[in-house]
Amino acid sequence: MIEIERLPGKARGRCRAVAHGALVWSVATAQGQGTTVAEQTAATLAILEANLADAGTDKTRIVEALVYLADMSAKAEMDAVWCDWIPDGAWPCRACVGTDLAPGDLVEIKVTAVR
Repeated sequence: MIEIERLPGKARGRCRAVAHGALVWSVATAQGQGTTVAEQTAATLAILEANLADAGTDKTRIVEALVYLADMSAKAEMDAVWCDWIPDGAWPCRACVGTDLAPGDLVEIKVTAVR
């Protein structure tokens, strides 16, 4: 039986990443870093990159991403940072959803990657 690996985070009740077999799931917010969508996106992506590395993969292996924005009118601002972060040729399937987020959070991103 393939075990489920859980990488604990700071928040009670959830992990910063979970891996099972060849798949890794991770989610992150900026954790209080930045006041603009661009700053929070960059901070969130840096946290995701570290989570993926800890789970044995990297951003070039992301197959799916779900971006949550507190304000969809800021999508272009988020997208500019995202497009600079993902290497050419490594584009995952991505969706972007507008929704209420925790106070202070402008961006939350969940990814699935292969290791």
